[in-house]
Amino acid sequence: MKNLSLRVGISRCLLGDEVRFDGGHKRDGFLTDVLGRYVEWIFVCPEVEAGLGTPREAMKLVGDASRPRLITIKSGADRTSALGSMIETRIKGLRELNLSGYVFKKDSPSCGLERVRLYNDDGIPSRNGVGVFAAAFREAFPLVPVEEEGRLCDSRVRENFIERIFCYRRYQDMTSGRITLQAVLRFHTIHKYLLLAHSHSHYHVLGRLLGLAARFEPKELAARYGEQFMGALTVKTTVRKHVNVLQHIVGYFTAQLNLRETSELLRTISDFHQGLTPLVVPRTLINHYVERFNVGDMRDQVYLNPHPKELMLRNHL
Repeated sequence: MKNLSLRVGISRCLLGDEVRFDGGHKRDGFLTDVLGRYVEWIFVCPEVEAGLGTPREAMKLVGDASRPRLITIKSGADRTSALGSMIETRIKGLRELNLSGYVFKKDSPSCGLERVRLYNDDGIPSRNGVGVFAAAFREAFPLVPVEEEGRLCDSRVRENFIERIFCYRRYQDMTSGRITLQAVLRFHTIHKYLLLAHSHSHYHVLGRLLGLAARFEPKELAARYGEQFMGALTVKTTVRKHVNVLQHIVGYFTAQLNLRETSELLRTISDFHQGLTPLVVPRTLINHYVERFNVGDMRDQVYLNPHPKELMLRNHL
């Protein structure tokens, strides 16, 4: 199974490149200095790549939300065709790069994912627009995790996005070579508790799908699995869900703990439940016991080690 590079697309201005309409940038320190150590950024600026130059006249979305036009604000020039040609070419190129995620610039008429200003023909704005490049990207890559940099200021949104890109990367690894039923079953097994922390219903749907695996060719099975798997990860986790998962995992080795150790472990879970400690505390202690007692069923669980610890993404929970 080929190990793919963790490539993530990004609006170029977020890396500090001065490509915005006013000649400025919107550098994001978390993306460049923290996440950037673990991913290969694939940067795109649709407007520059469409030949519109920097600086340039600002644009806005006008018309129907399903097929908006890109119109310059002062001169009223229609740039829809120029962006359309660029987008078609760029999407084809991105297919070859196996992106594991994408971070878009919020509010941009080309890159905003949601609530972009959209003007009707009378000049009245609403917040129903989606940037033209962002919309085309989502249509072309429906499973690829996407997010706006503005929403990544929310620690829980950031946690979920990072989790999804690492999970999608593992899914890409699993499907990059010869796909086998055993590989899909293994993938499901190591993500069991992560899935349960997000969505019991998706977990059971995936279990039923795998129970019917004989009906599908491995490639089709993996595709169906991937759609449900990535859908599950968009469902929000909660403290209660985490507590249920932690308690279930603890059941694997409580018989091997003495009274003091059992009390300490259960106390850390209770403290997390009450908001007194972050999730990393009981998770770290559980990892210690998994190693100490060589609990093979737990050692490879993605829930316990979802992404590089240096990202410290779960310390806020």
